[in-house]
Amino acid sequence: MNIHEYQAKTVLRDFGVPVPRGIPAFSVDEAVKAAQDMGGPVWVVKAQIHAGGRGKAGGVKVVKSIDDVRKESQRILGSTLVTHQTGPQGKEVRRLYIEEGSAIDKEFYLSMLVDRESSRVAIVVSTEGGMNIEEVAHDTPEKITTITVDPVANICPHHVRRVSKALGLDADLQKQMSPLLTNLYKAFVDTDMALLEINPLVVTKDKKLICLDAKVGFDSNALFLHPKIAELRDETEEDEKEIEASKFDLNYIALDGSIGCMVNGAGLAMATMDIIKLYGSSPANFLDVGGGATKEKVAAAFKIITSDPKVKGILVNIFGGIMRCDVIAEGVVAAVKEVGLKVPLVVRLEGTNVELGKKIIKESGLNVLPADDLDDAAQKVVKAVKEAA
Repeated sequence: MNIHEYQAKTVLRDFGVPVPRGIPAFSVDEAVKAAQDMGGPVWVVKAQIHAGGRGKAGGVKVVKSIDDVRKESQRILGSTLVTHQTGPQGKEVRRLYIEEGSAIDKEFYLSMLVDRESSRVAIVVSTEGGMNIEEVAHDTPEKITTITVDPVANICPHHVRRVSKALGLDADLQKQMSPLLTNLYKAFVDTDMALLEINPLVVTKDKKLICLDAKVGFDSNALFLHPKIAELRDETEEDEKEIEASKFDLNYIALDGSIGCMVNGAGLAMATMDIIKLYGSSPANFLDVGGGATKEKVAAAFKIITSDPKVKGILVNIFGGIMRCDVIAEGVVAAVKEVGLKVPLVVRLEGTNVELGKKIIKESGLNVLPADDLDDAAQKVVKAVKEAA
């Protein structure tokens, strides 16, 4: 689960991390009042969306008068920002963050994430703050330093020294880095974050380390431990289909293709998506119904797929182990009878109760194309979509 910048800074502030003063605003009048309450002479008007690249898209503006706060708030609020992370459709700005200006001397990059290779939290730092870290990693990888943290020892003096050396900090800034790094790590671990990105971490003209921006994502599987964090969820920033899928504990991710996929098992789902691409089309989603899906869960998954207007064909690919083929068949039949079937449907079943599953679909009277294996299924659904176009 992702949260907005202003929410992330509130979380970090609670852990003693230095962040600039700021006030969220949901209207132009609230933005103006926020600037007046904080006092000047410089403010930053920031669009609040779950995507990076806001500055390049015109969603972050430094202003020096209340009139300009109003002007930029009117321009940004309600607009659609298109960044490298939003896709071409962009995201509508429904919230603003009015923040006090900072006199910046240097900008750095700092992030924390779960490193699966080492099974530890990794700290990633770079002197190239304020830039797309992906570009830095590609063009100048030597400017990125990665340090892992032993979960038993937590942050130690040697972590502070290595980070400070990588960023070229003097003794005074290194003293500030010690509590900052310690508190960031504590915030990361105590709230079960999946990602913490500070870009940029700045040194101000008066030699203070401040987290000028904050991007935070949490492990959704741990949200039940943190009800206050869960309350920060903004569903307007999420795909409606993904929200609906989460209600049924379905692993669903919306994509841009035209062939909807319903598969059991993440590995098989990835293979299904790959073979669809191999035969010249693209998947409209990743959907893993899981090993213990019920008829109702399968029906819900099918409805979510058909609710996507981009879907021009559907491929159901089930290899029954724990998941029984007859349960999948019953769920598909129930869903089709409720919502109808307006696009080609190809079903490949194999494994536990496969003959019973095929019998249920065959006797349902539905216009379903059966497939013998995954290769056959992919070719049939791609062909059917092209013929229907």
